[in-house]
Amino acid sequence: MNAASETARGSLLKEAVEHYHALLEDEDLAVRSHEILHEGLEKNRLIFGGRPLSPYLRPHFITFADWARVKITCETIWSALQKVKDAAVADDSILDELGLTPIERELVKIDPGYKQVSPTSRLDSFLTDEAYSYVELNGESPAGIAYADSATAIFESLPVMQKFCERYEVQGFSGRPFMLDVLLDCWDEFCGGKADRKPVIAIVDLKDLPTQKEFELFRDYFEDQGYDAVICSPHDLEFDDGKLYFGGVQIDVVYKRLLVNEYLPIMEEAPALVEAYRAGSICMVNSFRGKLVHKKAIFAVLTNERYAHLFNEAELAAIADHVPWTRKFRDEKTVNAGKEIDLVEWTRANSSKLVLKPNDDYGGHGIYIGWNSSEAEWNDAIKTALADGDYLVQQRVSTAKEMFPMIFDEHEKWSMIEQLVDLDPLLFNGVVGAAFTRLSSSELANVSSGGGMVPTFIISEKG
Repeated sequence: MNAASETARGSLLKEAVEHYHALLEDEDLAVRSHEILHEGLEKNRLIFGGRPLSPYLRPHFITFADWARVKITCETIWSALQKVKDAAVADDSILDELGLTPIERELVKIDPGYKQVSPTSRLDSFLTDEAYSYVELNGESPAGIAYADSATAIFESLPVMQKFCERYEVQGFSGRPFMLDVLLDCWDEFCGGKADRKPVIAIVDLKDLPTQKEFELFRDYFEDQGYDAVICSPHDLEFDDGKLYFGGVQIDVVYKRLLVNEYLPIMEEAPALVEAYRAGSICMVNSFRGKLVHKKAIFAVLTNERYAHLFNEAELAAIADHVPWTRKFRDEKTVNAGKEIDLVEWTRANSSKLVLKPNDDYGGHGIYIGWNSSEAEWNDAIKTALADGDYLVQQRVSTAKEMFPMIFDEHEKWSMIEQLVDLDPLLFNGVVGAAFTRLSSSELANVSSGGGMVPTFIISEKG
């Protein structure tokens, strides 16, 4: 992004946000907006673990130029990720680098019946005037799509948002139609061409999860579009005579929200899902093969010169500009900024620009942030990571922060609070179709560790 476009982008966003916040100074407008937001969150089931998912009176805004940049960058990176998948299926050394366990290797070797490694995925990123950087990829079972659709509709109905739209053109996103298209595209490919019948869709995950409300939003949407859909757990499924059933209903497509790490401990007691998948009796989206790119070590493959031969020039340029330097954390020599380094000692000496994170976890668990750690804490983190044997070290990226009107209770109390702004583009069969934004007061922008989310809107000046 050149200086002129940075200035134009910054000016538009700054003026738009200031105008939105100025509108909230109208107490009546703010109170009515808060009441509608509160009612909408309850009615539309935007509740996660018993708390409102969007405790904010403003959505996140990006410009059309931002969106164009995000879209082309994500899709270029995704083409590189697809090449890693192709190489990993044929080369066990890449599976070693990704840190797949023996059972995970066995599962990813099974052909899901379609080419995409993860038909639905989410790239978590920070967008600033100076940089656009990814921090990780959710390629196994990205949550939030249906929540974001409902939040978009609620925010569009807020009086303050309608007043804002008198000055600015505003465009929201709708991810559920893309998700249904992905399921149907995979079903067609699985069937060897255009399928001859509508599939019965099963949304599969463990029982009693905080995301249950989102499953219900998806089920209702699928049914509204004319598709039979059920919500069930692996324990509810039966594999009989080459077919997968839930309560006597034959399942064709499994929309797998279940994480591999959650399924492995119960796979022997609830084997029907994997048995049907092995037999090619169901189309599973995302398949177990998505584990290849869900491992955080995927960034260690992308940014290691050892694997540069897998990618074309455009992909290498996008990786260099947008993917943070990452390595599997182990006692070895490697290259950083063109120089050979001793990885452990270099990590010890550069805490101010590094983070240590587990290769395969979520929700912010086990992450050590170097610039927030004392020397003793960082040394302890290094010991823990080395002992664990499946950690990554990753270079710090520029984070995005903005002031948001955050609600503290249901009695109209809110204050302007600085939030970390994590923009999450959603890819469907490798094409960016929607996005939402996660906000947090801490360095970890994820809902399960206490953050919140807001819908993302593209804005431009009227006329």
